[in-house]
Amino acid sequence: MGDLWRGSAIPAEALPPAERVAGVDEAGRGSLAGPVVAAAVILPAEFQLPGLTDSKLLSPAQRATLAEDIRTVAIAHAVAAVDASRIDAINILQATLVAMEEAVAALPSPPELILVDGNIVPWVPMRARAIVWGDRLIPAISAASILAKTARDAMMEDWGRQYPAYGFAEHKGYGTPNHLARLAAHGPSPIHRRSFAPVLSSERSEQGSLW
Repeated sequence: MGDLWRGSAIPAEALPPAERVAGVDEAGRGSLAGPVVAAAVILPAEFQLPGLTDSKLLSPAQRATLAEDIRTVAIAHAVAAVDASRIDAINILQATLVAMEEAVAALPSPPELILVDGNIVPWVPMRARAIVWGDRLIPAISAASILAKTARDAMMEDWGRQYPAYGFAEHKGYGTPNHLARLAAHGPSPIHRRSFAPVLSSERSEQGSLW
């Protein structure tokens, strides 16, 4: 596994030198349904992307515009997803790491270094650092967070059309009151994560009502 870096402020001189640096981040880790999605992005040394920051601080319209700009400007980018059934089989942390590993592996050529948002790094065959608040501090991680979020949102909107009773296009699978009410009314869908407590509780309630 790559080296572990922890800290809330990362001075530029503290990062090891590398010409090809990939930022890596995920979206959907806390959702009750759908995949966890990771993205890896290599940005050029000089670029202009005004407003680039953590995807959670942006509106959907801002994310959509920046995602298009990132795909245009980036040297390379890739997205990978791990679905709900695999999340249930290996747990959400391991699924998140797998998605990150697959996103890095999907880059056209390997980076020299990956910088990951958070405090845990995936198994990758190159140097790696985990950076707390990296999605706000490191542009390549910010870019990865935006690509992961917009890709996952699009997936959840597709699932929403397939399973309209759950409103996935609105809440993207997160545990909002609206989602929890629909889950209680209809029981889990095929894309719900049955290892997550609210889904497990709704499934048990539904089974109990049959007897």
